[in-house]
Amino acid sequence: MHTNASENRTAHRRRYLMCRPEHFTVRYTINPWMQPAKPTDTAKALAQWQVLHDTYLALGHEVELIDPADGLPDMVYTANGGFVVDGIAYAPKFRFEQRAGEEQHFIDWFQGHGFETVVPREVNEGEGDFLLVGDVILAGTGFRSTGDSHREVGEVFGREVVSLTLTDPRFYHLDTAVSVLDPVVGTERGGPAAANIAYLPGAFDERSQAILAERFPHAIRVSDADGAVFGLNSASDGKNVFISPRATGFEAQLKERGYTPVLIDLSELLLGGGGIKCCTLELRPKGNPA
Repeated sequence: MHTNASENRTAHRRRYLMCRPEHFTVRYTINPWMQPAKPTDTAKALAQWQVLHDTYLALGHEVELIDPADGLPDMVYTANGGFVVDGIAYAPKFRFEQRAGEEQHFIDWFQGHGFETVVPREVNEGEGDFLLVGDVILAGTGFRSTGDSHREVGEVFGREVVSLTLTDPRFYHLDTAVSVLDPVVGTERGGPAAANIAYLPGAFDERSQAILAERFPHAIRVSDADGAVFGLNSASDGKNVFISPRATGFEAQLKERGYTPVLIDLSELLLGGGGIKCCTLELRPKGNPA
């Protein structure tokens, strides 16, 4: 039985890397959400992003900023800019040339802020496709990051990597179909492992669905309706879960499990195929694997 008492959930202070969407627009198509013919409103994107940024600060989290670069409209999606665990930053190598110019900006930022920085050989899109759950790295493939990057990220961090294959082009990064809710795998009142992820089963092939069901039997399974509004592209501090206000079913599921949904509307940035998690790269310090 799952607890409904929110006081049993503990918020953990996070450090995030974000980038102001000063140059945000949709000029090309590299995912199904991007329609260059549809106008975008940079001022609206900035205002919505600012609410997310300010909400993180209000709840006690630390936010670092990387400078936006003209001509790189997707740089706001910092989650794709690396994967940071234990003070080590595994840099990105983007699949599409339209985003390749971002790589050096992130490498320079990591190196300039004291992170041991690993420049990859394999195509990977950072925390977009790599999610840390306890000591395990869930790794997505199918659209962006390659299977070889799963081997490489395992070697960099010395952790078990669980490969999951995405099959629905709407959910082209793992962080659009899986949300990590708790910082570490825990127990509920001495019982089985806590429900520490939420996911959209239909975004994965059958093998991956079976792996998720076996490893996370108490996970929240989210409906396609909530997945389709990027409800799973969320951030969590273990208590507060930052989600789209349109993911009403997921909001109810979170409340039932004792989490506190924090509703943030990033509808303008969704026009580029990104949401809350896409705009949020977690910077995990040395000695703090969670």
